[in-house]
Amino acid sequence: MSSTDSSAEKRITGTSERREQIIQRLRAQGSVQVNDLSHLYGVSTVTIRNDLAFLEKQGIAVRAYGGALICEGHAQGVEPSVEDKSSLNTAVKRRIAQAAAELVKPGHRIILDSGTTTFEIARMLRQHTDVIAMTNGMNVANALLEAEGVELLMTGGHLRRQSQSFYGDQAEQSLQNYHFDMLFLGVDAIDLDRGVSTHNEDEARLNRKMCEVAERIIVVTDSSKFNRSSLHKIIDTQRIDMIIVDEGIPAESLEGLRKIGIDVVLVKE
Repeated sequence: MSSTDSSAEKRITGTSERREQIIQRLRAQGSVQVNDLSHLYGVSTVTIRNDLAFLEKQGIAVRAYGGALICEGHAQGVEPSVEDKSSLNTAVKRRIAQAAAELVKPGHRIILDSGTTTFEIARMLRQHTDVIAMTNGMNVANALLEAEGVELLMTGGHLRRQSQSFYGDQAEQSLQNYHFDMLFLGVDAIDLDRGVSTHNEDEARLNRKMCEVAERIIVVTDSSKFNRSSLHKIIDTQRIDMIIVDEGIPAESLEGLRKIGIDVVLVKE
């Protein structure tokens, strides 16, 4: 964007006009960041967060650390890429990943779901030994190429390029003859009553199969995913064994999880 365009956008003072331009940016880019928008429009980060909260209530955006992602169905043929998602809250995801990687011991057989948090877990496993890891994520598999002590298995299947993940019958069937100690599951949404859910039907079906073949289900997510639900349910909240999340988790959610016996590991924001 030229300096002229930037100056023009900074002159916008009306809330409605600013929010409409934010929607246009979401549709074009798939994601936006609070600090960038604050600088662009010459308003406070609090104002931008209020804008994003409004768009979230309208079902247009989903807030995440540092910004927001466009909701599926509102993008003009653009799905947020792995890079879009990972750029919003990398520091938090790496802390979550570190806590997750510390659970993995020699002899463990694990599943790493596709996603940006599980990608960070894979990066943390490069010094591990005697571990078997299966994944449906191309980016996760690439991160494990340098992990000489990790035997890598891929589900195969149809590739969703934007998410760098495999899905479908082949992916589901590849899990049937295995049993794993742990599944590290990334989620789009989690609600105490509605359970764990995702916006993609194929992804939900594969995730359910992963849950069936894992001894322990460990959800790895940032706190922005709480108290929301997506269209396709994966599992009931009660089936989760552990959640690794940042300290921003709503107090009522934390209390509710612990009340039903879920082990919650908190990492600093």
